Amino acid sequence: MSTKLATLKLEQFKAIKWREVVISMLMPMIGVLMFLMLWHSIAPHVKTSLGEFPQPKQVYEQWGNLVDEYTAEQERAALFYERQEKRNAELLANDPNAKLDERSFSGRPTFFDKIKTSLVTVLSGFLVASVIAIPLGIVIGLSQPLYSAFNPLIQLFKPVSPLAWLPLVTIVVSAVYVSDSPMFSKSYIISLLTVSLCSLWPTMINTAVGVAGVSKDLINVSRVLRLGWFTHVVKIVLPSAIPMMFTGLRISLGIAWMVLIAAEMLSQNPGLGKFVWDEFQNGSSDSLSRICLAILVIGAIGFFLDRTILMIQTYVNWDKSAVVR
Repeated sequence: MSTKLATLKLEQFKAIKWREVVISMLMPMIGVLMFLMLWHSIAPHVKTSLGEFPQPKQVYEQWGNLVDEYTAEQERAALFYERQEKRNAELLANDPNAKLDERSFSGRPTFFDKIKTSLVTVLSGFLVASVIAIPLGIVIGLSQPLYSAFNPLIQLFKPVSPLAWLPLVTIVVSAVYVSDSPMFSKSYIISLLTVSLCSLWPTMINTAVGVAGVSKDLINVSRVLRLGWFTHVVKIVLPSAIPMMFTGLRISLGIAWMVLIAAEMLSQNPGLGKFVWDEFQNGSSDSLSRICLAILVIGAIGFFLDRTILMIQTYVNWDKSAVVR
């Protein structure tokens, strides 16, 4: 009897698990389908100066066009390097001591090149912000006087819009970053610094709060063991503050990605923001579809970045029962 009951409970448990898996996969698909149906039905009724608002099918067609443009540009680059290699081989055949001219292909950046540029910029800015925010957050969280001193400044600068920071950053970079052969373009530096300035505050605040909220029992254990300051931070403070720290990192990365698009529009850094701005200025019949596609790609990348931070948190968190949501 007990064996039958155990088998029945096991079957019920499996059924519940399968139901959860089906719901977790099916409900997002239903949500996406409802969104596409609503978009498809409303779009023809929205008239603009460039014609009707694009439907999902038109946006998907532009994806194919952008893929074709990328493929064509890659073929042009391959032909360029093939001609260059052939020319250099001929020069060496005529003169073994000939000076070879190695040039990089300077074709038009494609949509996918701009995605790469945006990702490099946002991750660079986020890394700079994190390197500044996490140590400062730890120091501030460990000292109540420092927390009281820095908190007004954090609350003052935290809500400042990137559009307010951008002119100031542009002026400073133009004055300071002067070089005949710069390693990075000014537009990249401007976008990077703007992203860093806008995204460091959530990480700093959450790290400080997490550090300040470490259990008193753990602090007493550290005192009993007479741990040094660095050992205390590494062994006691950081493991306890990780959940709050990663909450700040998630918020910061989301802000960084949003800020980047606006920064690229105004600084003309050749990323997704500039792609949207160029299509807006272009005003062709395909511009609306391309802008919609860029918005979807921006949202998808933002979601991917957020999931990545969550997976890293699950890996480094001492509580391995934490689930990615």
